[in-house]
Amino acid sequence: MTILRSLTKILSIFLFITLSSSIGNSINAQDGKALFSQNCASCHAVNKKLTGPALAGVEDRWPDKKNLYAWIKNSAAFLKTGDAYANNLYNEYNKTAMNSFPSLSDADIDAILAYIKTVPAPGAAPAGGAAGAAAPAEDDSDSTLVFGILTLILAVVSLILLQVNSNLKKLSDDKSGVPAVEPVPFYRNKAYIAFLAILFFIAGGYMTTVGAMNLGRSKDYQPEQPIYYSHKVHAGVNQINCQYCHIGTYQGKQATLPSVNVCMNCHTAINEYKGEPLVKENGEIVDGTAEIKKLYKYAGFTEGQPWDATKAQPIEWIRIHNLPDHVYFNHAQHVNAGQVACQQCHGEIQNMGEVKQFSDLSMGWCVNCHRETKVQFKDNGFYSIYEKFHEDIRTGKIDSAKGITVEKIGGTECQKCHY
Repeated sequence: MTILRSLTKILSIFLFITLSSSIGNSINAQDGKALFSQNCASCHAVNKKLTGPALAGVEDRWPDKKNLYAWIKNSAAFLKTGDAYANNLYNEYNKTAMNSFPSLSDADIDAILAYIKTVPAPGAAPAGGAAGAAAPAEDDSDSTLVFGILTLILAVVSLILLQVNSNLKKLSDDKSGVPAVEPVPFYRNKAYIAFLAILFFIAGGYMTTVGAMNLGRSKDYQPEQPIYYSHKVHAGVNQINCQYCHIGTYQGKQATLPSVNVCMNCHTAINEYKGEPLVKENGEIVDGTAEIKKLYKYAGFTEGQPWDATKAQPIEWIRIHNLPDHVYFNHAQHVNAGQVACQQCHGEIQNMGEVKQFSDLSMGWCVNCHRETKVQFKDNGFYSIYEKFHEDIRTGKIDSAKGITVEKIGGTECQKCHY
């Protein structure tokens, strides 16, 4: 019976450890996809060359993984070692220097490499499914559900063992002639009640915390717009600069939406779509020419006649990226002064048919970016006031390869975003 009591205690302890581990695993697990999006997506795609090479099979191209770690953390320093592959890669891409990521650990890089392996090649059938079956390209699930089920099973087993222990004690007392004590029903047993109260408190606290953290977040939000507008066609295929339409990006707080006359600068002449088929994520085929006709209705434009801009009506686009009122975000501060690429926050926008919210835009996501992003001092008049940093970099007190992060110039102070 002593062994049974010990076993019960061990299982109870293991139960709480398992529950704690499941919570910690959900919150602290490295997310290779998030790391890729924050650090790599502005210059790299998995299966397509962008500013840098496609990353599919990158591990196979580097014989020594330690060299790959060194290259990612500080490419400029690694080039000086004379590595043949690194120098050939540098020359192939017109000697465009790759950003250094000294803050990434080996484990972070491994998480990114693991994510890259999960992205299927274009046209490849999803793993584990029949051809044509609808399945997500990436598995973003974690082990929280598994740990939750295990925790529940262990809780039931612990309760059963406690009851068995009670029954065995009663039999032992009867055999020894010890007066029997009237058993207390489990719903009145203080030990059971305390155990269940603690269990519900931990589970409820966890769910409340996660729910509060996700309140107001709209990652992957993708509403249907009044006109199907493909960024892939405009920014990707036709290479239209983002600032042609979003003129406020470089000058002010808001990126701004283009007015109808901006669209009509091109579409008074382009009245039909002749590109690759347009397909929504649900598989629905889009008639590009019909979408242009929708634009003409808003513009009050009749083909073959001069366009009278005074007849135009605004297009009621549905806003996708929407920060809370207590958060201040300035596009010009990031894009102009900070020289941050649009893809850093919006993902590979040039490859999106229908735009969706790429990042969760949480406080933690923004703060981490400020901790990791280096300030672009070179040829940047905005930061000329930081004379001390310029002098320290010039004299070598600060390693120019590591640079100065936004955090070091006050980028994580509360009033920067919440004044």
